Amino acid sequence: MATIGVIGAGIMGADIALTFAASGHHVILKDIDAAALARFEDGLGQKLRGYRMMGCRFEIGDAAGVLARVRRTLDPAPLAQADWIIENVPEDLAVKTRVYAELREVCGEQVRYAVNTSCIPITRLAAAMPHPDRMLGMHFMNPVPLKPAVEVVRGFHTSDETIAAGRDLLAGIGKNAIVVRDFPGFVANRLSHLFMNEAAFLVQDGVASPAEIDAIFRDGYGHKMGPLETADLIGLDTVVQSLEVLYTHYQDPKFRCCPLLRQMVDAGLLGRKSGKGFHDYAA
Repeated sequence: MATIGVIGAGIMGADIALTFAASGHHVILKDIDAAALARFEDGLGQKLRGYRMMGCRFEIGDAAGVLARVRRTLDPAPLAQADWIIENVPEDLAVKTRVYAELREVCGEQVRYAVNTSCIPITRLAAAMPHPDRMLGMHFMNPVPLKPAVEVVRGFHTSDETIAAGRDLLAGIGKNAIVVRDFPGFVANRLSHLFMNEAAFLVQDGVASPAEIDAIFRDGYGHKMGPLETADLIGLDTVVQSLEVLYTHYQDPKFRCCPLLRQMVDAGLLGRKSGKGFHDYAA
């Protein structure tokens, strides 16, 4: 079993750490916020039970076993032990650049890097690293334990060996790696963010309510979640950041962020993590 360094203990990072630890790997979960690390433990047992009820079959099924495999730390030094680094910090190039500068000082040459980014090109991030051939994109879908597919992104310098190692790592936790080329947004988010952004425009224009839009996607198209439910799950601030990245790279007006999305973020309506977004989660 590999040792997995997970950078960022937010929604995605916490679920990635849970999934690898519950599959038998040792995990080093690193964040700059002690409260985020503490939240990983809070409600872990309930979260594991919920995922099992929805069909997940973990090798280690209890919270105590998972916690025993996850070392939580504010200090980057323990990441020197990692075989893989999976980075999940916000969709902000400046923030990611600072993180990789720190990792260069800590991690040895044996480590491989997986960037769990929504839209930022892997090649651009890899350019800051001494061995860009050892970096790929590893875009997990939310919620991580329930989604069998992972979008694996081959950067300009990513080696065949790194792609093969990534496939093997993901297969070991029951995930299917789908390898795509490195263009901003890749496949999943070039499509999904158009859906979410246009759905926000529909609300802004008064065409339909969030509940009605999501119902059309669930009951009409057969999607498990509608675009606005998905935006709330991801976090509206993250959706806005990703749309900004897509617009910057493509200069295409189809990625122009809906003003209502920006207004909601300014108002603190971020979705599930704030208790209210397009839908209300306070209850």
